[in-house]
This record gives sequence, structure tokens and C-alpha cells, in this order.
Amino acid sequence: MACVLVPDALWNLIEPLLPIPSSKPQGGRPRLADRACLAGVIFVLRSGIPWRMLPKALGCGSGMTCWRRLRDWQQDGIWDLIHFALLDWLSRDGQIDWSRAVIDSCSVRAVFGGC
Repeated sequence: MACVLVPDALWNLIEPLLPIPSSKPQGGRPRLADRACLAGVIFVLRSGIPWRMLPKALGCGSGMTCWRRLRDWQQDGIWDLIHFALLDWLSRDGQIDWSRAVIDSCSVRAVFGGC
């Protein structure tokens, strides 16, 4: 199911942006693949369900695992890189209608005021 939510073309764009996970010399539970976590994140963000309700049948691990991975990517600035790369990719493919874009004054400061 992860391949449906994260197709190969999207994964090939995002994978180089992700950090290489450090090895655990003392063992422990195997790390869930980044692609599976990304699929879980996409599923939760698109569906609006709580993290704890992420279906195990998707093969994305637990909602908490996906949430932690998203948190780590956000703290490291990776999520912003993914966002910009995705916008660029979609824009080059003509899949974004920029005429419908909106900017509000809460997120963009009007330095010199307006008319």
C-alpha cells in the first residue's frame, strides 16, 4: 500500500533529501523504512484521522512511529525541503493552478503597507 500513496516518481524525488539513518550497534527493533513512514504521514494528513487510528493494514507502522518520523523531519528542516521540491515538481508538470494561490497577512508581513 505504501507504493500507492508514494509512487516511484515521488519517492525518487524525496529519497535523496532524507538523512541516512544511523546504525544501532546495540540492536533493537529494526527501523521502519522511510517510504512506509512517508506513506503513513500522507495518509494521516490527507484523511484527517488521528495518528493513533492509522490502520495497521496499510503497512506504514504505527501512527506514533509515523508522527515521530515527521517530527524529526520537521526539526531537521527536511519537511520544508520535501515541500519545496514537491511544489517545484508539480509546478514543472503544470499540476498547480497558481491563480488560486492565497497569501494572508498572518504569514507574510506587509513591510511598506498597502494601498
